[in-house]
Amino acid sequence: MAIRDWPASERPREKLLARGAQSLSDAELLAIFLRTGVTGKSAVDLARELLQAFDGLRPLLAASQTAFCAAPGLGNAKYAQLQAVLEMGRRHLYEELNRGETLTSPASSREYLQARLCHYPYEVFACLFLDNRHRLIACEELFRGTVNGASVHPREVVRRALDHNAAAVILAHNHPSGVAEPSQADIQLTSRLRDALGLVDVRVLDHLVVAPGDWASLAERGLL
Repeated sequence: MAIRDWPASERPREKLLARGAQSLSDAELLAIFLRTGVTGKSAVDLARELLQAFDGLRPLLAASQTAFCAAPGLGNAKYAQLQAVLEMGRRHLYEELNRGETLTSPASSREYLQARLCHYPYEVFACLFLDNRHRLIACEELFRGTVNGASVHPREVVRRALDHNAAAVILAHNHPSGVAEPSQADIQLTSRLRDALGLVDVRVLDHLVVAPGDWASLAERGLL
């Protein structure tokens, strides 16, 4: 049965408008994005199959272009559409951070950093540069590496902090493994960066390690 033949209260689009997006399942949200199904399957049926094939919503959203486009009912146009939606979400979160409000806790920046870094299949090291009231000046991805690590150069971090006239920074990197537990190397790197930045009076407020559905704050663990 086509979705247009369903009761109005059960159609994903009408349900969203009546009850809000949070009331929809992953399959219903994906069906709205897909708009149409394929022969013999509604958009919701197709969405359920895709979620099963990719083992969930997050792996589907993080899939490579090749893997995404190979799935039935998808293609380059849908992939471009999805990337635009994801980027709008990241920019929305960035604007929320950049509204002049003080970042007072790891939770203030975690959501944005997870959205920005977690989709990478390799490690990316980034910095939030803050003014003396801990308001966001800029966020930059400074180093990229492999699935196991990224080489981080303290001199470059210090240079970018001075370029931004930052008074403080929040360091961050992702763990493509999916486990956000800080390694001994992460702890040692944080110490090196704290000492290097301290020489130019820039404080390290935190180092966040993010992964899909997981995160860790070195500040909260007393490791700064």
